[in-house]
Amino acid sequence: MSIFRNPVDLQQFRSRVQAELAGRRSREARILVGMGTCGIAAGASEVADALRAELSARQVQATVAGVGCIGMCVREPLVDILLPGRPRVTYANVKPGMAGQIVAEHLVNGQVIAKSTLAQMSEDGLPPESGIPTYQQLPFYEKQVRIAMRNCGMIDPEAIEEYIAADGYLGLAKALSMQPDEVIEEMKDSGLRGRGGAGFLTGVKWEFCRRARGNPKYVICNADEGDPGAFMDRSVLEGDPHCLLEGMAIAAYAIGAQEGYIYCRAEYPLAITRLEKAIAQAHGLGLLGADILGSGFSFELHVKEGAGAFVCGEETALIASIEGRRGEPRPRPPFPAVSGLWNCPSNVNNVKSYGMTPQIVLHGADWFSGIGTEKSTGTAVFALTGNIKNTGLIEVPMGITLREIIYDVGGGIPKKKQFKAVQTGGPLGGCLPESALDTPVDFDSLTEAGATMGSGGMIVVDQDTCMVEFARYFLTFASAESCGKCVPCRIGGQRLLEALTRIAAGQGRMEDLAEIEYISQNMKEASICALGQLTPGPVMASLRFFRQEYEAHIREQFCPSGVCQGLFSLEINAVECPGCGLCLKACPEDAIHGEKKQPHIIDQLKCIQCGACYDVCNLGAIHPVHKTETHPAGTEAAVVSERE
Repeated sequence: MSIFRNPVDLQQFRSRVQAELAGRRSREARILVGMGTCGIAAGASEVADALRAELSARQVQATVAGVGCIGMCVREPLVDILLPGRPRVTYANVKPGMAGQIVAEHLVNGQVIAKSTLAQMSEDGLPPESGIPTYQQLPFYEKQVRIAMRNCGMIDPEAIEEYIAADGYLGLAKALSMQPDEVIEEMKDSGLRGRGGAGFLTGVKWEFCRRARGNPKYVICNADEGDPGAFMDRSVLEGDPHCLLEGMAIAAYAIGAQEGYIYCRAEYPLAITRLEKAIAQAHGLGLLGADILGSGFSFELHVKEGAGAFVCGEETALIASIEGRRGEPRPRPPFPAVSGLWNCPSNVNNVKSYGMTPQIVLHGADWFSGIGTEKSTGTAVFALTGNIKNTGLIEVPMGITLREIIYDVGGGIPKKKQFKAVQTGGPLGGCLPESALDTPVDFDSLTEAGATMGSGGMIVVDQDTCMVEFARYFLTFASAESCGKCVPCRIGGQRLLEALTRIAAGQGRMEDLAEIEYISQNMKEASICALGQLTPGPVMASLRFFRQEYEAHIREQFCPSGVCQGLFSLEINAVECPGCGLCLKACPEDAIHGEKKQPHIIDQLKCIQCGACYDVCNLGAIHPVHKTETHPAGTEAAVVSERE
């Protein structure tokens, strides 16, 4: 039974917790360390240990706590210092060796180390620290609107009290004061479309499930995030797990379910740990379980670990996996809303869809629909990766352009190189060229342009990227992840991969291009699920916008970007090589020889063309050279690409 007899009790608890936290912050110094997976991978655990050791050695009273990822992964580890009566200041790229300076100068002497700061924020109207920008003044955050990520990096994800203090579970309390049909109408009016990729209206999906005959009913969260370079759902689960629990509870109340499952891949151990802890905490306060908030509504949640099959991101394959069967999709209809988990009506949504739900219910449909565009309301969360300065996690209003994301939020292309393409929608999406940079980022505009919204992956590539190899990389992944159930996906993906492999090796034929188009069209029309239907996406998009590169590989056995290993070799220009030895040390195959301060030589029999030497050569003495006798322009053994 809930310890809260009604929503008023929750409100009073929230007010008490807010007062306690405010009092603690007015008395105690706090250090918050970004402890999402990205922060931990960058060394945040070692930084936290070093800070605790310094506090102990200097006998300084302060608490060190972990928070989720605030989004700017490129600057991890991030450390926030909160002193009583002072704004919150964030230090970036913190190393363990900086702990002593941070404790001595900032915590003891109250002097901010300006050169190491990222930004500052003030929740209580405190005067700003001189010369340090606020988060809103940073280009990375200036155009962002955080709904699903509103608490990530702001609160301790393992403390339910902090979530409640940030208006947590008030959306659930409001929903329980409404009729289920009223909740569904609110969701429909908000215009929220599923953030898992398909973009189906969330409220309409809930309505289908509520109207479906049969009991019990289930709510399911698809947290099986398998796209290469994607980490949106993981960051939300790690930084704010309670927003998912609250959103699923609201959905369960709306459709008439009393049980739910979170399907999360086992490769996310930190997310799973925090989810399980959040579920236990919510149970402890009666926000999950029987008679929630004295409403008579009961709801139980379970975490199901997936084995990592990409196809289990498809809802029917996911359901099969929860049931203990092989994760394979089945033809639809019937859709899961009618016949899902154990043949019962089931609602499946993505982490971000559920994560936005509490805020929609709490603030109203008009508030949410006022953000974004008419047909794509609200915000979109993207993992921004690739050849871009500000790699990380962003949440932007729908309708923002690709150009704004890449150049304003993302900071543009490093090393003054030229933008070439952006892949949206993950391995099943499509790449768009520079001419499409002013495309609004919403479901319909991206589809019309030749890409997809997908679940939120966005990979930027520069002038050095070969689009043939780029498409082949994604096709290698997608074809390997086919479950093999249907012939178009199982065989078609392999035939496409064989064609692209031939082309990348300089053995392609012009007939291959027609074959690629023919197979792709048939896969799109005949495959059972979205994996097979969308696998040709990256290939067809690159062929549409960069056909000249395919033809160069076929007609001239020439890779314009100097990437395809079968078409070039790496050579050292003796005039430009000072004999510094950097390339020699970087080579993993001992294929480079030469005396110090003398020009070096690459042994072509040993060279595997990994590019390690090219990457470390600061003087541009190493060049990819075309292997055929003549360059397309006619110069012998010409340099394929003069990359900066």
